[in-house]
Amino acid sequence: MLILAIIIVIIAVVLLFAATKPDTFQLHRSIRISAPPERIFPLINDFHQWQSWSPWENIDPTMIRTFEGTPEGLGTIYSWAGQGKVGSGRMEITLSNPFDQIIIQLDFLKPFEAHNIAEFSIVNLGDSTEVTWEMRGPSPFIAKVMGLFFNMDRVVGKDFETGLANIKAIVEKTS
Repeated sequence: MLILAIIIVIIAVVLLFAATKPDTFQLHRSIRISAPPERIFPLINDFHQWQSWSPWENIDPTMIRTFEGTPEGLGTIYSWAGQGKVGSGRMEITLSNPFDQIIIQLDFLKPFEAHNIAEFSIVNLGDSTEVTWEMRGPSPFIAKVMGLFFNMDRVVGKDFETGLANIKAIVEKTS
């Protein structure tokens, strides 16, 4: 009986601690690329180009991709459906300021439903360009509990670093 009471107390403490976590999350990574924004922007603004640099594009060879709306920029929609880690979801470019900023509504449907914002900021530094990839959104209670055991910033941040490094390699190789 004592062991059961201890387990219940531990679970209660974990749940109470999770409830104190923020209601939103934000993560970002940046990279400096030796190229002007005009060379970088099209890789992000056109979902057809994501296969060349996105860290998630080659995880599932059976993934089905669907493109809708305009070919690039504002109103472009990209949906995917795959197995396992990639799950399914949809992205739509909701703001496209040439060579400066792209905002994407990012909706994950499987394996977990989540509705977030992804933002790419592209800043011309003269001899190079700084690209920042950010994701932000609500953090529901289950995400707060999972966050006690799973560091989303570290895991997803690593994927952002890979994607940005891929963009850098593509753009600097063709410069």
